[in-house]
Amino acid sequence: MNSDGPLRPFTIEVIRILKEIPSGYVVTYGQVARMAGSPRAARQVVRILHSMSKKYKLPWHRVVNAKGEIVVPDDNSRKLQRLLLEDEGVPFTKDGRVDLKQFESSHKGR
Repeated sequence: MNSDGPLRPFTIEVIRILKEIPSGYVVTYGQVARMAGSPRAARQVVRILHSMSKKYKLPWHRVVNAKGEIVVPDDNSRKLQRLLLEDEGVPFTKDGRVDLKQFESSHKGR
């Protein structure tokens, strides 16, 4: 994935899906990969978020893992993601997870 060259169809679809996540909801990396047509490409979604969030103004903070956990590696970004989600009305459980049954976006990316 070269951000300087033309984007691959999967990347274009991931960007589109991410931009459609409504405020106050989350999606999982795997959910985005499935909606983009590549169910086994959750790690690629991580790479797209990491490398293209600023350029495409993606709501990176609305993506969590399949357990509803924030998995951003550095502490400051993890705290920022939690703060941004809480500001949108997404609460966390005592063990630091988002209740996916209640706050996972039900949009189908189409």
